Amino acid sequence: MNADTPPERPVRRYRRGRAHRLENAVMIALVRLGVVPHSYLLTTRGRRTGRSRSNPVTVVEHDGHRWLVAPYGPVSWVRNARAAGDVSLTRRFTTRHYTVEEVSARDAGPVLARYVAVASATRSYFRADPGGPAAEFEEEAGLHPVFRLTEDPGRSR
Repeated sequence: MNADTPPERPVRRYRRGRAHRLENAVMIALVRLGVVPHSYLLTTRGRRTGRSRSNPVTVVEHDGHRWLVAPYGPVSWVRNARAAGDVSLTRRFTTRHYTVEEVSARDAGPVLARYVAVASATRSYFRADPGGPAAEFEEEAGLHPVFRLTEDPGRSR
């Protein structure tokens, strides 16, 4: 590293624990009520058990599409969504079903930049600076899977 290159910012690692489970329980209740902007209750089908699994997530809108971002990397809901190819999102007691398509780093870059602008609580999991160019976020796309959501209107209620 030379004197002109700033040091690389450390990135937080996702660790599940009691505090995280409590935070998720509170967030799930708030998301169900619809009081947290951009947030939904994501339901996936367990890839091994087939049971429904729910997590609070932030959905962003960019370039005329809705996007699901995994700020903590390939956690369980990501692996479940990849295996099933579809998810459900619930907000204010309304559930919509979507097919998911994981996108390339090039397509993910601008979405990740938008995500960091909207979901400020997850910024410490990204090296790229908020407001930085999409190219910085493209470099991180392998660490933060991004899915394009396409509504399945026949199944939504």
